[in-house]
Amino acid sequence: MEPIQDTFITLEERAEGLYTEKRSKFISYIVPVESEQEALDAVDKYRKQYYDARHVCWAYRLGYHGSETRANDDGEPSGTAGKPILGRLVAANVTNVVAIVIRYFGGVKLGTGGLGVAYRTAVEEALAAAKLKEVIRTEEFRCHFSYPLMGEVMRIVKDSEANIIQQDFRETCSLHLQIRCGQSDMLKKRLENLYGVNLSEIKS
Repeated sequence: MEPIQDTFITLEERAEGLYTEKRSKFISYIVPVESEQEALDAVDKYRKQYYDARHVCWAYRLGYHGSETRANDDGEPSGTAGKPILGRLVAANVTNVVAIVIRYFGGVKLGTGGLGVAYRTAVEEALAAAKLKEVIRTEEFRCHFSYPLMGEVMRIVKDSEANIIQQDFRETCSLHLQIRCGQSDMLKKRLENLYGVNLSEIKS
């Protein structure tokens, strides 16, 4: 069985870049976001800021697998802006980000090939300036058990390097645990093999 992917790469903070081609100026931003709405709000922000620009093209990639995507050419020929922008995000393996490229037309047409190169390069300029960070996905659950099992339960928890968020050792024993997703199943199996231990999910 393949190990669970429990990390992904995103940006620490907004990054920006600039690319010019035949007097057309391409201003690029990559912004870390957590949802589609945040991505669209960022697009709207820059659309208002650069209200006099010819085009504000963009693409986002969301989810720890980067499986939720959307791209927009904003009036450029189909496939010449949004798709190249998204392609650079995929190639860089970054997710939970939106990339926005603002174009000021310089009076010379670039052609479909030239446009694709320009939008792609603008995103590359922003990526080159970006501070990337690795995010570890975690899971939380509760473990309930009787006092005589405390020693064995605590030994298993310590071995797994799980974090104890909260503990209660009054009438019965309860641990609120946090562990990276890739190690969660193994910890749960070890705990469930102890007779008298019950686990419960914590809904976010």
